[in-house]
Amino acid sequence: MFTIGDFARFGRVSVRMLRHYDEIGLLPPATVDASTGYRFYTADQLARLNRIAALKDLGFTLHQVAQIVDDRLSAERLRGMLQLRKAQLAQQVAADTARLAAVEARLRRIEKEGDMPAQDVVITTVPATLVAELVGVAAGYGDHAIGPVIQPLYKRLDALVPASGLTIVGPSIAYYEDTEEGVVVHAAEQVAGTPVTGTPLTLVRLPEVPRAATTVHRGRLADIDPAFDALARWIDENGYTALDPVREVYLHCPPDIDSSEWVVELQVPISTPQG
Repeated sequence: MFTIGDFARFGRVSVRMLRHYDEIGLLPPATVDASTGYRFYTADQLARLNRIAALKDLGFTLHQVAQIVDDRLSAERLRGMLQLRKAQLAQQVAADTARLAAVEARLRRIEKEGDMPAQDVVITTVPATLVAELVGVAAGYGDHAIGPVIQPLYKRLDALVPASGLTIVGPSIAYYEDTEEGVVVHAAEQVAGTPVTGTPLTLVRLPEVPRAATTVHRGRLADIDPAFDALARWIDENGYTALDPVREVYLHCPPDIDSSEWVVELQVPISTPQG
């Protein structure tokens, strides 16, 4: 079982959106603690959330989304709807390009449901590390929301880190905070050295993670969501509880953001197995 915060992170939506889906009956939690009112979700509910998010990205109202998902559309029929909307989006102005990419990513995620790729999950200890970071705020999760925020942050880091007298000593790291204002995006570089006075960078010592469930995504960043799905399912099936924050460690970063050669390690802090 996942808390609402954990489920939001794995589903790549905001906590506020999940609360709204519960209020209108679109996606109620699997259970609600009678004494605290806390909502809890299961990994099996990710499939419904994927469909809701995909249809919402297509421009359907939430009332229409409810009618469609409750009809239990097959993946093939839903794929046809997505492809139709994709053709429409391709004819729109450049501002809609990001939305088209989001639809494609959701489509690939839905097509892989029931055929979850084998994803090696390793439990490891993540050592503490010093990072220099910049932060921004995104409207939500998903490549279409995170990408336009995090890409400029890393471009600034590339220039500011050496100018600040610091040396990069490890792969880039990203992590996120879900707030009422949006998703706070932390773009960070592992560094050594003493920064010059007046640097705009924030130095943060990320603590050691005694136990983290990790998996590696290889491919386009827009296709990373199935790796989150597989990791969430593994954590749930093995009785662990996911903790904050999840880290994305960029082991290989090709110059093309749309390259299929990206290598990203997902690190989810976990607690002792339940029961």
